[in-house]
Amino acid sequence: MRIATGIFACTMAAATLQMSVPTLGAAYHMPKPPAAPTTFLVPPDQIVVIKAGQMYDAAAGKLLSNQVIIIHGDRIADVGANLPIPAGARVIDLSKSTVMPGMIDAHVHTYRDGENPGQHALNGLAAAQRDLDAGFTSLRDMDSGGGFGTVDLRDLIDYGLVSGPRMQVVGQSLNNRNMAYVTDPESSRYYTGRTEGKDINGPWLARAAVREAKQHGVDSIKIYSTEDYEGPEHLWRADGSFQVFPSLTVDEAEAIVDEAHRVGLKVGCHSYLGTANDPCLIAGVDSPQHLMQLDAAGIKMLKDKHLIYTPTIDDLIHLDQEDLAATNGRNSRAKMLEAAFRLAHTNGIPIAFGSGSTGTAIPFGKAGDQFAWMVKWGMTPAEALSTSYIVAPRDMNNHFERQVGTIEKGKYADIIAVKGNPLEDVTEMERVKFVMKGGRVVRDNASAAATQAYQMEHPQQ
Repeated sequence: MRIATGIFACTMAAATLQMSVPTLGAAYHMPKPPAAPTTFLVPPDQIVVIKAGQMYDAAAGKLLSNQVIIIHGDRIADVGANLPIPAGARVIDLSKSTVMPGMIDAHVHTYRDGENPGQHALNGLAAAQRDLDAGFTSLRDMDSGGGFGTVDLRDLIDYGLVSGPRMQVVGQSLNNRNMAYVTDPESSRYYTGRTEGKDINGPWLARAAVREAKQHGVDSIKIYSTEDYEGPEHLWRADGSFQVFPSLTVDEAEAIVDEAHRVGLKVGCHSYLGTANDPCLIAGVDSPQHLMQLDAAGIKMLKDKHLIYTPTIDDLIHLDQEDLAATNGRNSRAKMLEAAFRLAHTNGIPIAFGSGSTGTAIPFGKAGDQFAWMVKWGMTPAEALSTSYIVAPRDMNNHFERQVGTIEKGKYADIIAVKGNPLEDVTEMERVKFVMKGGRVVRDNASAAATQAYQMEHPQQ
């Protein structure tokens, strides 16, 4: 039912996508939210109580017993041991589960599947909903195929017109798009249209593009600072070593960061470097991503500039077999990422959870497997969980950590539950049984009521 409702609303979003990116001279209009609460928002007077057998304190990295979570509307009103239950409250009994905050993924690409705006919109909605069902109640979309349709998707979810996770979005990334040579007979194209149709060539054009993205309603800016030509003839040398080149100049990267910060936006950067000549690190972007060649000089810049590192493990694990084939088994981006991850973790660099999910290639709803990789690569389970609960929301814009990431008074009632103890077996995060977002139950396969209902429907099992 969620998907069906979402398809209708997101088809509307696809239809309005062209209107959200007007031509030169057209009037800009701020979107208006619905006048009244809608289907996927809870009424402010709703009172729900969750009885938690074990509750994960994400700030302390430990489990608390016999906790009661009182929820008014979409916010947590109180939490503590053995609190009295308010009269008239709906009680959800999760006394046999481990109750946790909703997970946060700070690097996804919801609109990658599809051939046109309508398909992008429908696939994007379905992708976001798969992540919500898996317990990811907040996402940051880091460029989904051009345009600003993700802004529309974010707003439809926020207005309660469709079900989906909380989203922060970058819209269209800004970069010097020379990832591979192209044939372009329309040489005059560079001189027409707005900066969405242009490469970032020079600091002033870079600043103009940031302002335009801000005007389209994005939460953050995304840039690419390396030319990583796809294919063995460019990405990998004959000896199996890795080669990429800086694409943006330092002046261009610094102009983007300065302009974005001036207008209240953070900047994330795709970079396969992580070295002393990395334009992203030199410019001090807020959220450098990937950094497979991270070295001591890169670590120093990350520390000196207080930057947060997002490795995107699922993204590069997905490319492992392709890379090993291209290098005759000698090297891969995943192998390099493991070394970078271990170096960053050993040196105390804050690491944010970001999967790089794209859809068909890197499926949504599966990113919980990253916690196990992090533990394999040197983190404790509590450290791995903190990448999603503590660091990821801090990496996002508008002080997002004040709204999500822990179960505490005043924050959104974004709550999940698993059956076992993730501090003993972190793969429990791949088997979420209960999902609530903003006080609304999205999925319940864990509560006592759900278990009783299942037993009544399946008396022979």
